[in-house]
Amino acid sequence: MLEFVVPPVAFLNPFLRTSSSAAVAVIPARYASSRLPGKPLADIAGRPMIEHVYRRAADATGVDAVVVATDDPRIGAAVERFGGIARLTRAGHRTGTDRVAEVAADLTCDIVINVQGDLPLIEPAMIAEVLGPLTADPSVQMSTLRQAIGDPHEYDNPHVVKVVVDGKGDALYFSRSPIPFLRGDGPAEAGHYVYKHIGLYGYRRDFLLSFGALPQTPLECAESLEQLRALEHGFRIRTVVTQYESIEVDTPEDLGRVRQLLTTRV
Repeated sequence: MLEFVVPPVAFLNPFLRTSSSAAVAVIPARYASSRLPGKPLADIAGRPMIEHVYRRAADATGVDAVVVATDDPRIGAAVERFGGIARLTRAGHRTGTDRVAEVAADLTCDIVINVQGDLPLIEPAMIAEVLGPLTADPSVQMSTLRQAIGDPHEYDNPHVVKVVVDGKGDALYFSRSPIPFLRGDGPAEAGHYVYKHIGLYGYRRDFLLSFGALPQTPLECAESLEQLRALEHGFRIRTVVTQYESIEVDTPEDLGRVRQLLTTRV
């Protein structure tokens, strides 16, 4: 197993000196992508995309360390060049969460935050929001974010994952289909209970290790949504409403939008 250990700015190496109560952000970054190969290394305002994600995660309140979990030495080398920490993982993981779990097995922290490697505009406050339930309530094992939907196109778009929750904010179901079914009201009028899911997760480390070892489930495979594995196995996922927006870079068009936005800020 290859490890890149150039000390990142303001952080200790979590594989050497992290306390059991710490929270570590782990960024899964895969080189292969059907629509945008090598996207973690895509140049945005003079820096690779993975660096933008790393630095924003490092700015999040409550995060004690940041690690990139990657299947490719080229990504690890890029992280090393900007002073970050990366761990090379197996290539055959089913999901990004499984890749995060491999890295978490070598950590001693209490909480692991799974930050997608294709969110170069992620607000550090979003990471703090997903961390909140885990630090406030010891019974919470897994957390994520949701946001009210006002755009009818998002509600009907299968690429936008929807979530419905109970009175405590625990997820009842996630789907690519429009849920709940709206009789009369559009999502703009029903925004107080029509939510899209933001794919940022927090876990207790011990729960994550158990979750990563669970077999994939029928609904998870049908919807291609790994969080359904937790629900199908009877675990709860606490959700937090966020007001922040981010852009997931999944296509060349997404990359162009992010480049334009970040270039104007530099």
